[in-house]
Amino acid sequence: MLKPYTTALAGLPRDVRDTLFLLAVIGWVVLMQAAHVPPWCLGLTAALLGWRAYLTLRLRPLPGLWTRVALLALAVGATYLTHRTILGRDAGVTLIVVLLALKTLELRARRDAFVVFFLSFFTLLTHFFYSQSLLTAVGILLALWGLLTALVNAHMPVGHPPLWRAARLAGGMALLGAPIMLVLFMLFPRMAPLWGIPSDGMTGRSGLSPTMSVGSIASLALDDSIVMRLRFDGRPPPQSTLYFRGPVLSRFDGRTWQPPVDGFLSGRGMRAPLSTQGEAVRYQVTLEPSNRPWLLVLDATAEPPRGPSLGPQDLVRTPDLQWLLRRPVTDLLRYEAQSFVDFRYGPQEAVLGLQDHLDLPPGFNPRTLELAQSLRRDAPNATPQQLIDQVLERLRTGGYTYTLEPGLYGEQTADEFWFDRKAGFCEHIASGFVVLMRALDIPARIVTGYQGGEVNSVDGYWTVRQSDAHAWAVVWLAGRGWVRVDPTSSVAPGRTGTLQRLRPQPGLLGNAMLTVSPDMAARLRALWEAANNGWNQWVLNYTQSRQFDLLRQLGLQASDWTDLLHALVAVLVGAATLGALWTLWERRHTDPWLRLLERARQRLRRAGLAAAPNSTPRQLAQQLPGHLSPADRDALQRWLMALETQRYRASPTPDRRALATLEREFRRLPWPSLPPPPHTPPPANPPDAMHRAP
Repeated sequence: MLKPYTTALAGLPRDVRDTLFLLAVIGWVVLMQAAHVPPWCLGLTAALLGWRAYLTLRLRPLPGLWTRVALLALAVGATYLTHRTILGRDAGVTLIVVLLALKTLELRARRDAFVVFFLSFFTLLTHFFYSQSLLTAVGILLALWGLLTALVNAHMPVGHPPLWRAARLAGGMALLGAPIMLVLFMLFPRMAPLWGIPSDGMTGRSGLSPTMSVGSIASLALDDSIVMRLRFDGRPPPQSTLYFRGPVLSRFDGRTWQPPVDGFLSGRGMRAPLSTQGEAVRYQVTLEPSNRPWLLVLDATAEPPRGPSLGPQDLVRTPDLQWLLRRPVTDLLRYEAQSFVDFRYGPQEAVLGLQDHLDLPPGFNPRTLELAQSLRRDAPNATPQQLIDQVLERLRTGGYTYTLEPGLYGEQTADEFWFDRKAGFCEHIASGFVVLMRALDIPARIVTGYQGGEVNSVDGYWTVRQSDAHAWAVVWLAGRGWVRVDPTSSVAPGRTGTLQRLRPQPGLLGNAMLTVSPDMAARLRALWEAANNGWNQWVLNYTQSRQFDLLRQLGLQASDWTDLLHALVAVLVGAATLGALWTLWERRHTDPWLRLLERARQRLRRAGLAAAPNSTPRQLAQQLPGHLSPADRDALQRWLMALETQRYRASPTPDRRALATLEREFRRLPWPSLPPPPHTPPPANPPDAMHRAP
């Protein structure tokens, strides 16, 4: 993967090549933070890295101390002006990104390179402050490989070793360490607050709104991002029954629907037990962060959802059947629930609180009010259910359409829908329907949430997207309580009865993929979403309870984090013992004479001697460097010839005592080092010396 890139750098001096490679890796580390740092930070960092690359290529001296101090003061001042602090997550990440780029202007000796390496490793960790997605993990893995390559290359001997060799060695070392990291991940205790990533400052998440104005849900329909994933235990219910309840809206000012003023105490005298029928639908939900307190479940859920991070004190159910957390959902949340698609709730007889669901603002929608009077006059003895059926029939046969582009509505939203435009998204249809119901003296309100979803053909999970956002109505009927009525299904039955959805027009790339192969585009999307879901289920949602389940499956009883710690220590001790036994076995089964000869070759290679892998002791003795003193040369030659004698002595068995003596002498021999360079006055401020000894 790195070979074509390293080939282009092969003709450069090693210091120049290695510095440019390190700057490229740092550029990738910084680029991954582009969405989370201010524009000036990204621009300043790019300018500093570009300046450092220019100085390297031109062999120019690095900037002096006062220049670097001025740049540091500029970075700190800009950080403070942007964030009003230099502490905290956002300010800290901004500052560390600039400091990483500034440190490259001090990259003179190898010890400076090591500081840059480890500062880059630390910067990598800050990416998890903002995202723990699979795509982020892949990007960090590539950056980690590049940094390990640069680190290995800095430790390689003199000469011009190709970068791809260092990359291969770094990849092999990472793979060797992967089993240890896997064990640590599986068994290291998850102890809050040490385990996890802070989620403060989360802003700008798309999702349902606590109010509903014309256009709000239509804008969500253009967002194809995932809201949640579900896996049903057994056969899922029909798609037309998948209503995931969100905010319930009962107050209307003529343009905007809002929840009741009294919040949890919704409706005076409106409390009534939930009555369920039929078999419960059991399912597991993985809810994406929304920065909202709504816990999305199917209508209707009587028992609190269960999850590793959900306690009874964290949940509350409103009289409107909505489940709420006492905190916003700022992290990926996994929970289990059981719901009933056949249920009744609300008072069975008329109570005082129902009057609140008949209120309409004065001066709005006069033609809709006249339509209600007309329906009453035409059928004076009609029951509420018969009036509802008449309105739904009007929607089916009156030329009404379901569209993403209904146009800009004015103040009289219900009048425009029923008489002028006859087109709208689900919010227009539901709002017009509820206004007409209230004009007919039928208590009604709006429920917003999500409806439907689609099955991922790869992993079998149901995926609910923002484009599945929906609004429907509930009406009160004597003897039945609150009854769901979805007027959108009368206008567009495919919206709730099948997997049909209104979709925005795809972009240029999407059009190209659909033109080439619609099936391939759908398959690639399903594969990617299944991979993301697997990452969410097995990595991000690997909680302490799942750790305990793993130990129980292995036959171990685990009840708290100390059991996990004991298991982790046992595994690490066992692995260390196996490693020690393997080392002893290898030493016994490896020819000690060959091992000693290889050590001698390595020592001479460090001195710049081109010792071939098959060099004999006699050949090494003849190739000793010329800068050795006569005494040192004589001692090394005697030792090498003694080593050769041990190999070719008359006895067929090795003399282990003599080899042990040679090994002790090996440690005391005056092995040569690199010859001193010719004396030349150094430049005033050398730009690159990454491989010079500190």
